[in-house]
Amino acid sequence: MAMVETGSARIQLCGRIVVSLGGQRVEDALPGAKGRLLLAYLVLNRRRRMNRDELLTAVYGEDASPDQRPSLSVLLSKLRSVVGSRRLAGRAEIELVLPPDTFIDVEAALKGLHRAESHIAAGEWTEAWGPAGIAYHVASRPLLQGEDRPWLDEWHRRLADVRLRGLECFAAARLGLAGPTLRQAEQCARQLIELAPFRETGYGILMEALERRGNVAEALLVYDRLRVMLREELGVSPSSAVQSVYLRLLGKPATTAHDA
Repeated sequence: MAMVETGSARIQLCGRIVVSLGGQRVEDALPGAKGRLLLAYLVLNRRRRMNRDELLTAVYGEDASPDQRPSLSVLLSKLRSVVGSRRLAGRAEIELVLPPDTFIDVEAALKGLHRAESHIAAGEWTEAWGPAGIAYHVASRPLLQGEDRPWLDEWHRRLADVRLRGLECFAAARLGLAGPTLRQAEQCARQLIELAPFRETGYGILMEALERRGNVAEALLVYDRLRVMLREELGVSPSSAVQSVYLRLLGKPATTAHDA
């Protein structure tokens, strides 16, 4: 393992690219669009070594030819001059070596989501707020906007899921805290429904938020909207979790609700 250069590092890949190494901003010194793409790939895969053919494909595309290997070598050399030779270790196989306290926004979003969901599961509403915010806000910004590479597709899907689940945690935490935050829970739930209309958790949270605010009739309309949509689009009924909220609104025992 290469020696890690001292000094903190902060890298932001979602939204505007920011690279701070040892307290100095260096993103403007990166060697163009391909240099930013190469650094991003190295950052997102920093737990392992990568051979040059893998990096060639990542930067120049699936149809990259061996004739472009010299161009990759030049690009690596320029990137090494920006980030430092001890941070970009290896020759045949390349490894990005960063300090243990490095902040990378994508990693922070994934960790934040895990922490938020753990707090939600334990009913720790206040503790869930901050991590959920990190997950949601980071994932709401575009990853390497304007770049189109197959390896980015999986990350786009992953971050889209992080965004939705982070928003769910936001809504659930506000619902759990109740009181003045119920209105915010309602707003988050409506946003979740707009982003993912077939994701039933948004409807369930919205129904509960409306119920606690005294708007039972509106909560029933939310259920009916979901019921009709699922029946017409998929031929199924709402989940048992959502149906249990519906039955409570009607003052009935929590058994399965049957659609007409």
